[in-house]
Amino acid sequence: MLFRRKSTFTDNDLLSVIEACRGNDVRAQRTLFRQYYSYAKSICLRYMANVDEADDVLNESFLKVFQHLGSYDSALPFKAWLRTIVVNTAISYHRKYHKLDTISATPANPAHTPPDVANTDETVVDRLSADEILSLVQQLPPVPRTVFMMHVVDGYSLREVADSLNANEATVRSHFLRARLRLQELVTMAHRSSHPQSSSRYYD
Repeated sequence: MLFRRKSTFTDNDLLSVIEACRGNDVRAQRTLFRQYYSYAKSICLRYMANVDEADDVLNESFLKVFQHLGSYDSALPFKAWLRTIVVNTAISYHRKYHKLDTISATPANPAHTPPDVANTDETVVDRLSADEILSLVQQLPPVPRTVFMMHVVDGYSLREVADSLNANEATVRSHFLRARLRLQELVTMAHRSSHPQSSSRYYD
């Protein structure tokens, strides 16, 4: 065959774009990347500690997307399929560079937990905006950050998180608790730094 028929697609017709991508149409791949760049990048930023790491995961994620589009079921939401790939790529990145495979249970010590953090039914974390959560979550260690984002933001059950991380559910629950406590501490410290008159008795 001397000539290969040029694939056709419409930018606002996702299925036609995906079908063209399956045929290795570079223009279609660029279109899909452009349309879902912001969505995928926002996920990467939630899971990674900085922009450089997020960009690495983003590029690797889209490479996997184009490699595995043949397995995508068009009857299912594309965003959910894409999100799964991005989250799994972020986990793989942490395993490779941050020793995520060696997850150990290190429960928070209730004796060192500030009362206003441990005993509040509606925590300050629950009232944060998405941007505020992101800026604080990026300060967490890789394991608690990953557990928190998977469970709270991306809707995975703790059982599903444990399965993804090859850990037991009790260990994952421990890291989730640590993440929430640390986030509440960070919020409290940020609030007190912006309101000097507030008491700092828990952080003396």
